[in-house]
Amino acid sequence: MTACAAPRPAARALHCRIGAPPRNGGCAFLLDPDRSASETAIFWRPELVASVLLIEPAPAVFLAAKRLDQLDLTHATLHAQPGGEGAIILADPDGDHHLVVGAIDPAQPLAVLLPLDDNFHIRAEAALRFQRRLFGRAPGPLPRALTLTPRRRLRLVRMVRALDGRSAGATYREIAGVLFDTPRQSATEWKTSSIRAQTIRLVKDAETMVRGGYLRLLAGR
Repeated sequence: MTACAAPRPAARALHCRIGAPPRNGGCAFLLDPDRSASETAIFWRPELVASVLLIEPAPAVFLAAKRLDQLDLTHATLHAQPGGEGAIILADPDGDHHLVVGAIDPAQPLAVLLPLDDNFHIRAEAALRFQRRLFGRAPGPLPRALTLTPRRRLRLVRMVRALDGRSAGATYREIAGVLFDTPRQSATEWKTSSIRAQTIRLVKDAETMVRGGYLRLLAGR
């Protein structure tokens, strides 16, 4: 994961040298330690989240390609990243656009780099959304693989709550009593209950997610 210090208006920051990460006491931080979690934008690396697009200079023959100075950055913010790149977030009601931009002249034609990996189809969908935005059309929704259905969202919420309860010392039965609206069961009924098995799975899956499984979720899997 990469993140940044306090955001700057993209239209101004694109013409400035990208700064280094914030420092405090000689130690560098990916996140500004003076900002609360709710104030800090998280920007995932493009190799982890396929909807993050890599913007690069187009070959010289593509003179008709759109340029950076043609992009409406009114509601955009730019975040400095280590290595001299800029991370642009373009606000959009259907889902923000996340761009990683290197050292590009604002008047230089643009290209989107699409690595040929397992997430190419998601990257292509994200690139088409950005292309529609760039040409003044409605971008449309985020790639389907990166959206959560109400059912999956509910399960993820239950996973977090179940793991919190387990970490605090709660039994599986106590966790189930909070998460599920079910009639009280005897000790014998509980041992063979489907709710018990479901609760245990929620905790185990949450533990897997914490140990790095969340990366599969970010990749649309």
